[in-house]
Amino acid sequence: MADARAAPPFFSQDAQGVFVGNDSARGPWSPAHCHAGPVTGLVARAAEQEVGPDKMLTRLTLDILRPLPLAGLEVSAETTRHTRTLATTTVWVRDLDGTLCVRASTMHLVRKDLGEVPTAPVTPLRRDEAVPGQFFPDRGPHQKPFFADFIEVAYPPGFSVGVGPKTMWMRTPQLLEGEAQSPVQSICALADCGNGISWNARPSEMGFMNTDLTLHVHREPQSDWLAAESISHWHGTGVGMSQSVLHDTKGPIATALQTLVLHPPS
Repeated sequence: MADARAAPPFFSQDAQGVFVGNDSARGPWSPAHCHAGPVTGLVARAAEQEVGPDKMLTRLTLDILRPLPLAGLEVSAETTRHTRTLATTTVWVRDLDGTLCVRASTMHLVRKDLGEVPTAPVTPLRRDEAVPGQFFPDRGPHQKPFFADFIEVAYPPGFSVGVGPKTMWMRTPQLLEGEAQSPVQSICALADCGNGISWNARPSEMGFMNTDLTLHVHREPQSDWLAAESISHWHGTGVGMSQSVLHDTKGPIATALQTLVLHPPS
């Protein structure tokens, strides 16, 4: 199993501010394009820098309009509303030709100190009982190093990789070379993995790429190991959806939804 702490970060940034993807950011479907999870981290980073630390990023929605080239991405953000209670942003990700690849929006809420408040009782997942495993059952259409080769994965005891709903723990590389990632940025790669966790057929038998991602965060994570409880619903119309509840070692932190486009291999 890979040691994510020793793996190359997902991205490096050049002198012009362009984000260049490393092997760890490569997606499973094309050797020339990024996994959308690391790019989601770049979107969260841009939004958090735009709004500032006094407000927490609580909702992020991406429309993934085009493939995301490893060769280089430009990310820009604009505040669309900023009050004492909340802020919203729009974030754009473009390739080096200026073509829009991702359009995103975010919501940020002011941080408060309310002390202990009542909440739903939940038994945390047990990371200490999880056992190492692999992510994908096969490599898909290319053989180059990619995202799954650089992450650490663990499953509940007694679990064997197969089709259907799953719970999976993950620890990922850093987002950007030379920079510590924020707690919300650390969630993003896992948030975009629900379809890859809860696949209903092997990637060699059915493609299941997502065209969007919505992440709702109600608590920032406090551990580097994060887990997803994921399920995917596929339909003969070629449309599907993945739903995930995300956890750190203390309990639930977020939910993630992806709309999927299904396509048999050519």
